[in-house]
Amino acid sequence: MHPVRKQRLFLVLFIVVFSSIAILLMTYALRENINLFYPPSKIVAGEAPIERTIRAGGCVLAGTVTRSTKNLDVSFRITDGAADMQVNYNGILPDLFAEGEAVVVNGKLSQAGEFNATEVLAKHDENYMPPEVAEAMKEAGTLHQETCDII
Repeated sequence: MHPVRKQRLFLVLFIVVFSSIAILLMTYALRENINLFYPPSKIVAGEAPIERTIRAGGCVLAGTVTRSTKNLDVSFRITDGAADMQVNYNGILPDLFAEGEAVVVNGKLSQAGEFNATEVLAKHDENYMPPEVAEAMKEAGTLHQETCDII
């Protein structure tokens, strides 16, 4: 093999190997930062990973919001029309958080089946529903307007 061809071959092999290693390292680093969305019906069915950061969303069930008198602990139930689940949160809720309104929560699912939220996001006006929540309710066979207003 000619020395110039051999040098090009090594250069191409180096670029391919280096690029592959870089892609693998980036993929490994990003896998913990991926927050997948799960509606309550899939979480209740056991399809969501336990003790891993995920997103969930639905409408807050009326009469389920309980606040601690000693600290900032809040618990409530959310539904997608097909199933509902318990959410626990320690912090200040957004101003637009209310019963019967849509929310998206970020956090981890415990072994006991309760969702421990680290962040609660509320809709920003009366016509908005997070796309993930609207799609989950559509799949459950309920319209988000009906579910959030009736429940």
